[in-house]
Amino acid sequence: MRRIKKFSAPEPAMRRLPAYLHVLSRLKKENRLFVSCTFIAGQLRLDPTQVRKDLALTGIIGKPRVGYSVEELIGKIKAFLGWDIQRKAVLVGVGSLGTAILGYQQFRLYGLNIVAAFDRDPAQIGRKIFGVDVYPVEKLPEIAIRSQINLGIITVNSDSAQDVADLMIRGFIKGIWNFAPEPLDVPDDVIVENALLSVSLGVLTSKLKQTEKNNSQ
Repeated sequence: MRRIKKFSAPEPAMRRLPAYLHVLSRLKKENRLFVSCTFIAGQLRLDPTQVRKDLALTGIIGKPRVGYSVEELIGKIKAFLGWDIQRKAVLVGVGSLGTAILGYQQFRLYGLNIVAAFDRDPAQIGRKIFGVDVYPVEKLPEIAIRSQINLGIITVNSDSAQDVADLMIRGFIKGIWNFAPEPLDVPDDVIVENALLSVSLGVLTSKLKQTEKNNSQ
């Protein structure tokens, strides 16, 4: 299998930064000008030292006894996550999950702009879902190249995921957000993020089961 390119920034930190951003966005609405690591940590039940290390990745420098500028920190985190620029994306698989993603307008706040969708089902082709046109999946490489797409979203079943990934690679897409429960074989210069919903659910139900067990004792 072809390897996936690795990054120097710790992945757990990159997964925590969006949570910090949610806290900061709320503070901005409340007209809060500064925030400390201790406050953010308290909101998310984290260690303040860990929060400080994570924020340092963005290059921001806090002020003694004041903390961080909320406005500046929001900008730094968005820039670090790549959310400060709009990225055009395509989605393949307009079933229940794919349709829900197309309808989630908040993605635009994160720089994600889904400009086209694809499917194999003739009943779906030609439709417009939440303003996004649905095309035959075979047209993906052509449209991706013509529109200079660099991000693809896979919401098909596991049997079709690799075929879709291959089409995305032919279209020179370099980032794939994979919702299919199937590992993808991609070149080193293609980045894959597997969004495994079953894993997240498994963690939740496992914790719930343990809590229920402890409460019954």
